[in-house]
Amino acid sequence: MNQTTKQIVTQLLKDKNIKIRKHLGQNFLIDDRMLNQIIESVTIDKETLVIEVGPGLGSLTHYLLQNAGAVMAYEIDASFIPILNDRFSHHDHFKLIHDDILNRNLDEDIKTHFSNKKVILIANLPYYITTPILFKCLEESSIIARYVVMMQYEVAKRFTASVSTKDYNALSVAMQYRTKTRYLFKVPRQAFIPEPNVDSAVISLDVDQNVRLDDTMTQFFFQFIKQAFKQRRKTLVNNIHAAYGLDKSIIENQISNAGHLKNCRAESLSVDQLYGISCLFYDIMNR
Repeated sequence: MNQTTKQIVTQLLKDKNIKIRKHLGQNFLIDDRMLNQIIESVTIDKETLVIEVGPGLGSLTHYLLQNAGAVMAYEIDASFIPILNDRFSHHDHFKLIHDDILNRNLDEDIKTHFSNKKVILIANLPYYITTPILFKCLEESSIIARYVVMMQYEVAKRFTASVSTKDYNALSVAMQYRTKTRYLFKVPRQAFIPEPNVDSAVISLDVDQNVRLDDTMTQFFFQFIKQAFKQRRKTLVNNIHAAYGLDKSIIENQISNAGHLKNCRAESLSVDQLYGISCLFYDIMNR
């Protein structure tokens, strides 16, 4: 009889005397129903290369290798490397990289080891470093087309938040400017060992390859939205004035010219509307 993921993980933790490192955000997904749901939420076939971040004891890796053409996994914790090799090294299309993904050039790694045309990143990301990992990947990789990631529930709500909701903020705008975001499903804390203090959620991000993140205007836009949302209760005029020191009458005129009320707040504006306004101020700042 096949063992459940919970049985496998529990046995590995015991047999290998593994010390769970809280500072690395180590919570192991043990719910087979949730693992299946992750796989079913994205189209994976034998032409797909999956990038996995933080495979840990290999719960998700096992499912990925059953469905994908290849898996390239990044693991920072040395104590997991022999376990992962024991479990999966017999797979011809499994590549394990013992390193921090933040130190890697993803596209170089992909080109060095694989030639798959379709590349997807699927991962249960550590809570404390979710945003840095995603922004690094989105900024540096021109190959990864889609991300299906598990993260803290509250962060997932911000990533996928709609305009004029309490979760809509600068992070929502930055992520939705670069990708088409979609909330998929919630993962209860009981699905993990050890059980975290919060629930998780899985979201998908489809990359817009037309967005150039090395563009000067784009960099200004990212800084602009941080300032636009800095004091949420303040109007956009007041936040821009505080950030750039421009005369309020100039700011009001630009916002009016863009077709918005002078007393509007950033949270009431869509990604496209905020980008349009930022272009006006980019021109002013660079005259």
